[in-house]
Amino acid sequence: MIIFFVSFIVLLLIGAPISISIGASAVLGCINLGYPIMVIGQKMVSGIDSFLLIAIPLFILAGNLMNAGKITEKIFDFAKRLVGWIPGGLGHANIVASLIFAGMSGSAAADAGGLGTIEMEAMTTNGYDKEFSASVTAASTVIGPIFPPSIPLIIYGSVASVSVSQLFMGGVLPGLLMAVALMVLVLIFAVKRKYPRFPFSLRLLWTQFLQSILSIITPLIILSGFVFGWFTPTEASSVAVAYALVIAVFVYRTLDWKTFKKCLLESAITSANTLFIIGTSMLFSYVLIKEGVSLQIANFILGISDNPYLILLVINVLLLALGMFMEPGAILTLMLPVLLPIVKVLGIDLVHFGVVMVLNLMIGQVTPPFGVCLFIVSDVGEVPLNRLYRGILPFLIPLLIVLALCTYVPQLVTWLPNMLLHG
Repeated sequence: MIIFFVSFIVLLLIGAPISISIGASAVLGCINLGYPIMVIGQKMVSGIDSFLLIAIPLFILAGNLMNAGKITEKIFDFAKRLVGWIPGGLGHANIVASLIFAGMSGSAAADAGGLGTIEMEAMTTNGYDKEFSASVTAASTVIGPIFPPSIPLIIYGSVASVSVSQLFMGGVLPGLLMAVALMVLVLIFAVKRKYPRFPFSLRLLWTQFLQSILSIITPLIILSGFVFGWFTPTEASSVAVAYALVIAVFVYRTLDWKTFKKCLLESAITSANTLFIIGTSMLFSYVLIKEGVSLQIANFILGISDNPYLILLVINVLLLALGMFMEPGAILTLMLPVLLPIVKVLGIDLVHFGVVMVLNLMIGQVTPPFGVCLFIVSDVGEVPLNRLYRGILPFLIPLLIVLALCTYVPQLVTWLPNMLLHG
């Protein structure tokens, strides 16, 4: 086990990709502990041999098609007309556009890399500080994997054997809460710094709504499908791809064959990386469980206290720390075998815990120094990382407040799925 852990830590420290760090250390651990070689391939393949996980590459493709097909521009233009009249109008439009886009792609990286480019360019052109524009954009990407659909929630549902439809519906209120909390902070900054706003025009709003309606009703189609039982999460991902393709090619006519092939290639690369992380993490988790390490960690955490509120605080701190350094998919696959026995003993609802866990990990993605979304936004917006680190700190406060509310008021997560999907 020493070789197992030391090799993992060394590979992380020298900057090896997380999938290689996990996979190589797991293989070394298996060989050192005398496991049959065939176990390595079996566990990695079985980890991704799931009909549910087909949704991951399809939602990634849907997000790429929407960005390439200029659908995100329609969404941002509508959001600008809807909330642009509030002080700091484009900051609010940034958040609302991310919320709408979240209902289509389920990926923070897709939001940051595609919609984020449009948002930051519009904000800086209209006199907003680059640092502020980049910080709002980075913070709003957290909404993507919480508001349905969500790639991390698909992974959680697959590993924990929890209904993904319930997890998706459980993310609706937390996603809306995050949007409102971030908009309150943007309003405070806007009043203090005298950021501009657009005059409200009902005529222009209606015109933009009619031009954007096919884009902005996508989340409604997906959510309605879950509520009325029209399709499963995997089928929803197919619907999202087909819908994005139809409106980009035949309605807006903004997607050509060359761009489509590029979207397919980018989606394939991203999906392969995500699924490889899941496969190697499954092997890593198998070694942890087989050697009893997961049980020892679980017993240690339970030994701290029998108070579920205190244990949830400990888990939150642990996940926030891990989220700053590792991919959410890897953390979900590695930590769930450790954490699930704990939450089951404490009687915590698994849908509630899933949304709280993903929210933790996504906040970590925008937390200095290694938040992945910070690197994407810094690159796209051409903002130095040290400036972005300073700018993002105030935006972590509303996100952490929402995390605390969702952790200790579970009804914020469970009420909607229980009401709409009960039984």
